[in-house]
Amino acid sequence: MSSEELRLNVEKALDEIRPFLQSDGGDIDLLSIEEGKFVKVQLVGACTSCSVNQMTLKSGVEMTIKKYAPQIEKVINVE
Repeated sequence: MSSEELRLNVEKALDEIRPFLQSDGGDIDLLSIEEGKFVKVQLVGACTSCSVNQMTLKSGVEMTIKKYAPQIEKVINVE
């Protein structure tokens, strides 16, 4: 998978999860994909102060991204 295809797949994954985040007053931005296996994102809005944002990141965002791009090893939130 080329780096452009990888980016498109990660964007598709974020588009899938974005409505759930937005319904709670938050959102997510893709910052970068490093070494083809680490995705850096930034939770914004209500997600920044949410007490369960790390759970959302792991069980929601990371799981969804891995569904579209299995080579991704980790999703990192940059505050």
